Amino acid sequence: MVSLWGTLNAIDLNAGTIRWSIPFGEYPALTAMGQTGTGTDSYGGPIVTQNGLLIIAATTYDDRIRAFDKLTGDLLWEAALPAAGHATPSTYMVDGKQYIVIACGGGKNGAPSGGTYVAFALPD
Repeated sequence: MVSLWGTLNAIDLNAGTIRWSIPFGEYPALTAMGQTGTGTDSYGGPIVTQNGLLIIAATTYDDRIRAFDKLTGDLLWEAALPAAGHATPSTYMVDGKQYIVIACGGGKNGAPSGGTYVAFALPD
């Protein structure tokens, strides 16, 4: 699988090397034709939690939020959003429970616009 557009890269700043690099996002029309791992353009950044989750929702056309293992790049979780999350997620705590929230605005490069905030509870 070769990325046609976007990749997500993790750089080891201590070693000065790329720890991992993966295609980031999918074009749904290409996925429907059996092409995966294409990558897509993205706008927004990730956050990293204390327990090592890298969470990002910046892809334009597949409207997904994803959690990766920050050390390996393995995809641990993903969920559909009502529109592209072209924003950096935020995290907050309520009564000892951690949540992630993302603004789903979309609207770039012909993608549908949105206007919703979506929150997810992290597992204990």
